[in-house]
Amino acid sequence: MKLPLHWHTEPLLLLLVVGACWAYALICGPYRTQLAPGMGYARGYAIRFYAGVAAAFIAVGSPLDQLGEGYLFSAHMLQHMLLIYVAAPLIVTGLPPEILDGWLLRHARICRAMRWLTHPLVAAIIFNFCFSVWHFPELYEWALRDRTVHIFEHASMFFPALLMVWPLVSRSKVLPALGHGAALLYCFGLMVADLPLWAVLIFDNTQPLYETYRLAPRILRLDALQDQVFGAVIMKLFNELFSLWHMGRSFFGWYREEK
Repeated sequence: MKLPLHWHTEPLLLLLVVGACWAYALICGPYRTQLAPGMGYARGYAIRFYAGVAAAFIAVGSPLDQLGEGYLFSAHMLQHMLLIYVAAPLIVTGLPPEILDGWLLRHARICRAMRWLTHPLVAAIIFNFCFSVWHFPELYEWALRDRTVHIFEHASMFFPALLMVWPLVSRSKVLPALGHGAALLYCFGLMVADLPLWAVLIFDNTQPLYETYRLAPRILRLDALQDQVFGAVIMKLFNELFSLWHMGRSFFGWYREEK
């Protein structure tokens, strides 16, 4: 079966992608001397930021989006994982702290709000609540049927993901990353938090949770239940790799400090 796959070129999506890159280029380019005098061009930060935007566009603008909307739960889950564990960390680590910290210090109210939102407990609760709720079958199917709701679904996972990864990857001195011990506990909490959803997806073997995928043409050698389990494996794999990587970094950083 030939699938009518294509890259999305909707004006809103292109406006967001181009607008984000254009604004970043202006801030780190001609406006850099005003925002952070003496700072050179942050090439490494720029590479990470643009790579994060590219990953986000691949997640929601590539043929992967069509596969996830109409054929494969695992493709839809892969979209979410690219947004959460690839795009979000790259974008956060792509924010030059010299510019970001100066801006935060000049805007005290925003700084206080961000300090609260990026608190590990608050960030983890917001992210896991949004991620889990959107996988309730009624909301999930609504997002698949309505393009506007689908866009909102992705946004309400991506922006909380920025908050969730902040305590681990932030380069800011005003809103810094966690210390080694706290980071270990935070990563462990992230690994545990998605277990209820993972268990439902893995162990509910009566029938697929989502009607769209139950009725969809089979384009892989997987039935709908197998595809659901595969999606759960993708979800847990990304979560575990992200958490274990940062746990390892924190553990060895802590070890070096204690020597």
